[in-house]
Amino acid sequence: MSTNKRNLKRQKETPDSAGGKQPKLTGGRWRESGWLLKEVTELRRAAQGCEFNKKRLRYLSDTQKIRQGSDGVLYWMSRDQRKLPLHICFCLVPRFLDATYRQYTFMLKGLREVAKECKSLDIQFHLLSGEPGQKLPGFVKDWKFGAVVTDFNPLRIPLQWIETVKKHLLSDIPFIQVDAHNVVPCWEASEKLEYGARTIRGKITKLLPEFLTEIPLVDTHPHAASRTAKPVDWEEVLSSLEVDRSVGEVDWAQPGSSGGMAMLESFIDQRLRLFATHRNNPNCDALSHLSPWIHAGQLSAQRVVKQVKREKNASESVLSFTEELVVRRELADNFCFYNHNYDSISGAYDWAKKTLQDHAKDRRQYLYTKEQLENAETHDQLWNAAQRQLVLEGKMHGFLRMYWAKKILEWTASPEEALSISLYLNDRLSLDGCDPNGYVGCMWSVCGIHDQGWAERPIFGKIRYMNYAGCKRKFDVAQFERKYAAVKETSNKDTKKSV
Repeated sequence: MSTNKRNLKRQKETPDSAGGKQPKLTGGRWRESGWLLKEVTELRRAAQGCEFNKKRLRYLSDTQKIRQGSDGVLYWMSRDQRKLPLHICFCLVPRFLDATYRQYTFMLKGLREVAKECKSLDIQFHLLSGEPGQKLPGFVKDWKFGAVVTDFNPLRIPLQWIETVKKHLLSDIPFIQVDAHNVVPCWEASEKLEYGARTIRGKITKLLPEFLTEIPLVDTHPHAASRTAKPVDWEEVLSSLEVDRSVGEVDWAQPGSSGGMAMLESFIDQRLRLFATHRNNPNCDALSHLSPWIHAGQLSAQRVVKQVKREKNASESVLSFTEELVVRRELADNFCFYNHNYDSISGAYDWAKKTLQDHAKDRRQYLYTKEQLENAETHDQLWNAAQRQLVLEGKMHGFLRMYWAKKILEWTASPEEALSISLYLNDRLSLDGCDPNGYVGCMWSVCGIHDQGWAERPIFGKIRYMNYAGCKRKFDVAQFERKYAAVKETSNKDTKKSV
């Protein structure tokens, strides 16, 4: 009997919240709610004293020695909002790409949890307002910090922040960058732009034993700070945000590491064993839903992988999930780090640029504006349903996200416009927007990044094609359309009310 048939035999049908059917595993391991946090606490306690792998860091400064007489070390938190050294600061910029109130509140409510934990560990948390290049060097000087540690982020704006801060820091202050976002640090996984998953998979797999280790335990800091941080009025910070408030919060994702751990626990208990066979079915709840927390650094991919690998009764799903969480996600960081045109047609492969140019003037049966697309006003009810899911929930099923972006290519005047609109909508509406995964997902759909040429056709040229009929062969399209049809008229109003 095949693996798939064995899996299906272990499943029974049960109604889901949309009134359709989805598989439910029987005979699973039932555990008391909160078991994951207890298990992680025990694992970390058992690993107390484990060493930090210094290949995770690199010096951005010429000096590596902390000067005598300094008043501490500063961690400039940016991408990963969970690590807790002596002093922590976060620079709250007034605007970041097309991020809206939805992403800012998720981030700030997660930071509020970090600040609370910092206080319990005698670690000072500082919230600065403004561009890092303008705020951080003076802050370091005023507080007499002897070194600065920061996160790795391959995107253009964070890289510019790094360069500006580096330029204005005193020359005798070590400036250190740590990649704790990837399981295998980006610069260790590869020294060059990789063509695709097949070229980076072996490199990452080879290094996993070295880097997929336990994370050093954070304990109460042994040295009290000579000065204390200014208290943060979180309600005031939230009310003073000057970002677009028409895209409101979502109710399914609780911000912060505690919310991420709860979602990971539910994934392991309820959805993991469905992942291998049902992850491409938008009507089946088989996905992890962890991307908002991983994107914000409130939950580490390292922790997720280590916990998922402990599940011995879902080996096929563990392999599939690890491929997506580690190989595919870290391939996205590789692309954005080594290709400065990661969000542009000029960043595509030569064959893709040529085929898109050859077909740029092809006749489009439908042409929609950015506003029509954002409002889900197309002839395609599946596409409209996927867009409404994005508006309402701040997420879209991964299989539909590919279809969604490819249809934008088909329904706009040029590949450039299609890429621009898909990135705009993703960054504006998705909780995990403004992320390398989002850029690479749109570049894959529109520009064939990490893919190959396919049979040539109008508009797409040799870019992989997806259509409505193909989706109908994959899953019950009508069921998904019905689920989101009911929110057609009210989703925008409800979203605005939530703020």
